[in-house]
Amino acid sequence: MPDIVTAFFALGLLAGVVKSDLKVPDAIYQTLSILLMLVLGLKGGLALHGKFELAMLSTLLPVMALGILIPLICYPILRRAVGLPLDDAASIAAHYGSVSAGTFAVVLALAEKSALPLGPETTLYLVVLELPAIVLMLWLHRTLSGNAGHVAHAAHAAHAARHGILREALTSRSVLLLVGGVLIGYFYGPVGLGPLQPVLLDGFKTMLAVFMLEMGLCTAKACMPLPLHQWRLMLFAALMPFGLAWVGIGTALALGLPEGSALVLAGLTASASYIAAPAAIRASIPSANIGLAMLAALGITFPINVLVGLPLYQGWIKLFY
Repeated sequence: MPDIVTAFFALGLLAGVVKSDLKVPDAIYQTLSILLMLVLGLKGGLALHGKFELAMLSTLLPVMALGILIPLICYPILRRAVGLPLDDAASIAAHYGSVSAGTFAVVLALAEKSALPLGPETTLYLVVLELPAIVLMLWLHRTLSGNAGHVAHAAHAAHAARHGILREALTSRSVLLLVGGVLIGYFYGPVGLGPLQPVLLDGFKTMLAVFMLEMGLCTAKACMPLPLHQWRLMLFAALMPFGLAWVGIGTALALGLPEGSALVLAGLTASASYIAAPAAIRASIPSANIGLAMLAALGITFPINVLVGLPLYQGWIKLFY
C-alpha cells in the first residue's frame, strides 16, 4: 500500500475534481506550513546533535551545486523544445532548480517508514537546494533580457537586485524555520526537546496528512480547466521529474550517500518549488506567467512525484544498494 499521506493527497485531488465544497481554512493551512517546516528543521537538528562534522561540507557543497546544474539543464529545453519566451523559461527553470518542501516531507516520511538509513545532514539538502536556482535564473534573466540602459546604472541596479533577492531568500519563512529548527534541535537535543515530542515530533505525520489534503485541492485548482494548448509544457512537467531524479541518484552514488539519503535527494531533484520560487519570481520578473509555473510544478510534477515517482525512485535506488 502507498504511504497514508498519499491517500490524503488523492482524497483532496478527488474533492477538487468533483468540485466539492471541501476546503482547509487558510489559517489552518498557514499554521500547518509553519509547523511542518519547523518540525523538519527540528528533526534535522536532532539527527545532527553530537554528530556534526566539517567533513559534511564535502556532501552539502556538491548537493548545492545541483541547484545550479538543474536550471541550466531545464532552461534550454524550455526555450527550444517547449518554445517558451525568455521570461517564462527563466521562471519555470528557477522553479525546477529549486525544490518542493511538500515533496521533501513526503519522501522523508517514506524513507523513515521504510527504515532506510539517513545521513545526519539529510535535512539540510532542502536548505541548500532552495536558493541557488532562484538567484541564478534571476541573474540570467537580467543578463539575457537586455533591458540595461546605461552600463553604470545597470551594474548598480543588478547589484541592488542581487542583494534584494539574497536578502529575501535568506529571510524567507521556510528558510528561517528550517535553519532555526535545525539549530534548536542541534543544541537542545532529545532531552531538551522532550516536552515537545508528543505534539510536534510525534504529530508530524498527522500534520503532513492534512497538509497533503490541501495540496490535493490546490493541484485540482491549478489543473482546471486544463490548458491543452500548453501540451509541450505539460509533457515537460510530466517527464522531467524522472530524468532529474537520476541526477539526484547519480550524485548520491558518487558521494556514497546512504540509501535513505539517496532517496531524499532523488525526490528533491525531481521536484519543483511552488512556495519559495513563485514569491521570488513574482517580485523580480513580474512579466512572467506564474500560472504556467504553478500548472507545471504543482499541477503536474508534484502529483506525479507523490503518486508515482517516489516509489519508483526507491525501486531504482535499491538496484545499487
